[in-house]
Amino acid sequence: SRPGADDGRVLPAPSFPGNPMRRPLALLLLAAAAAPLIAADAELPPLKKGDRIVFLGDSITQAGVGSKGYVTLVKNQLAEKHKDLEIEVIGAGISGNKVPDLQRRLDKDVLARKPTLVVIYIGINDVWHGEKDPARGTPKDKFEGGLKEIVKKIQDGGARVVLCTPTVIGEKKENKLDPLLDEYADLSRGVAKETGSPLCDLRKAFRDHLAKTNADDKEKGVLTYDRVHLNEAGNKLVADTVLGVIAK
Repeated sequence: SRPGADDGRVLPAPSFPGNPMRRPLALLLLAAAAAPLIAADAELPPLKKGDRIVFLGDSITQAGVGSKGYVTLVKNQLAEKHKDLEIEVIGAGISGNKVPDLQRRLDKDVLARKPTLVVIYIGINDVWHGEKDPARGTPKDKFEGGLKEIVKKIQDGGARVVLCTPTVIGEKKENKLDPLLDEYADLSRGVAKETGSPLCDLRKAFRDHLAKTNADDKEKGVLTYDRVHLNEAGNKLVADTVLGVIAK
């Protein structure tokens, strides 16, 4: 076996011939090679019996509890594939909500329900409402800071969090608000990474899907019925993407 600390012997320090100035760099490279790799994306542990999942969001989530909505699709899939776990699924979406609205109602609508997992799907209105009047949207610093506060409070309450990126405001290859929406999606990705929360990248899922299916470059009608709110196909895509994160 290789000699080392576990057999009591001490290995000599590695020798690096040549320029002594290179030795610190070489030692750093050795340390980096020996260090364990850290996963880029956090993952959820398997679902367990009695899990209570709350979906927190805006009108998309509010509509998601309808018979063909994404929250209902997730609920039905979990009931079918994990019947023994008796998982409870709750929708907590309110039309027009932005990140500051979620901050205000987090205690009442989420934490009071004692969830074990919260899926946050927000960001469309934070961008969309500011299209004509920036004051009606959410500034980037308040969006990012608000998300961090929400995630931390949920985690401090003992629940796990899955953070979703916002989807689309228009389904064409190029839409007016795409650059800004991409920036907000990047903020969500950063918050997920910083807080150790699994990311559900709905923005990427939608853009990838539209690149393959929207050959006529329609503004709406593929995944949404009005550029934003989901049709049946859009609800299915969200449900499938969320399930890919929470129930692998």
